Amino acid sequence: MKFVDEVSIRLEAGNGGNGCLSFRREKYIPKGGPDGGDGGDGGDVILIADSNLNTLVDFRYTRIFRAKRGEDGKGANRSGARGENRHIHVPIGTMILDAATNETMGELLTADQQLLIARGGKRGLGNARFKSSTNRAPRKTTDGEPGESHDIILELKLLADVGLLGQPNAGKSTLIRSVSAARPKIANYPFTTLYPNLGVVRTDSEHSFVMADIPGLIPGAAEGLGLGIRFLKHLARTRLLLHLVDMSPERGDLRDDVESIAAELEKFDSELARRERWLVFNKIDLLPPDEQERCGEELVEQLQWEGPVFRISAYTGKGCQALVYQVMEALFEPESEE
Repeated sequence: MKFVDEVSIRLEAGNGGNGCLSFRREKYIPKGGPDGGDGGDGGDVILIADSNLNTLVDFRYTRIFRAKRGEDGKGANRSGARGENRHIHVPIGTMILDAATNETMGELLTADQQLLIARGGKRGLGNARFKSSTNRAPRKTTDGEPGESHDIILELKLLADVGLLGQPNAGKSTLIRSVSAARPKIANYPFTTLYPNLGVVRTDSEHSFVMADIPGLIPGAAEGLGLGIRFLKHLARTRLLLHLVDMSPERGDLRDDVESIAAELEKFDSELARRERWLVFNKIDLLPPDEQERCGEELVEQLQWEGPVFRISAYTGKGCQALVYQVMEALFEPESEE
C-alpha cells in the first residue's frame, strides 16, 4: 500500500432547508392561519481519528466531501429534517491546516477524537413563525443559510516516541526489524525505505514504545535532494532521536556523515535539531572483534560528543537489547520523577 502523508481536500457542509409558506386549509375552518414549518439545519462535516488507518491514501482520488442539505419545511407546521452529518475518518496524528492561510485548524491525536471543521447552515423559518396579532396571514419566510466550506490540507505526522536518523543504508530498517515486530523492506542499495515504518518495541508486558524509521538523509536534503526531508516532519513529535552511523570498514568520512545530517536537521527545524540525540554505531559485526568495543572513539572525540554512545549490530542483535532498555529508561524517567 502506498504511503500518503499529505493531501488537499475540500469540505462542504450542508445548506439549511428553506422555510415553508403555507396556510391551513381544512373543512369547516374558513379562516385557517399560517402553518408553514421551518426547514432543517444543514449537516456538519466532522473529522474522526481512526486507529485502524495509518495513511491518507484514501483521499488520493476523492477530494470533495459534502454533508447533506437540510430539508425544506412543510405545511401543517412540519419542520424539515436536519441534514445528515458527514463523518470523515483520518489516521491518528493528522494535522488540519487551512489551505488559504496555512493556519492550523486542529490536530487529532487520540483514537475517536473528533473535530468539527465545517458547520451546517442554519434552517430557514416558515411563515408560521411570523404570525402576530397585527399580522394574521404573514407571507414572509426565510431561506436556509449556506453551510460553511473549507479547502484544507491534511498532514499526517506519525506518533512515535523514538525516531531513527542516518544516511541511506545506515541500518535503520534492520534495527527496527530487529527490536520490533515491524517488517520493513531491507536491501543493500540507497533508499530502500521509501516511506516511514513504525514498530512497537516491547521490553515487558507493561512497557513499550513506538519507533519510527524514515528514509535516509543525504547532504542537500533541505533543498529537496533525496527522500528523507519529505518525512522529517514525522520526527516532530518524537522525544528521542537515535542517530545511526554505519561503521562498516568501507565507509568514508564518518564525521562528515554525522555533521551533514545535523546540518539538515537545523535547516529543517531548529527545535528538532535540539532534540535529544544519541549516537548509535551500527554494523560492528563487520569489524574485527578487538575493535568492536572501542570503535568510533576517534569520531566521538572529533565531534566533541557529550551525549550517550552505543555500539550495536542490528543484523546480529548484539547490543540492541541494551540500547532498547536505555531508551525505555530515558522515556519513562520523567514519569518516575513525578
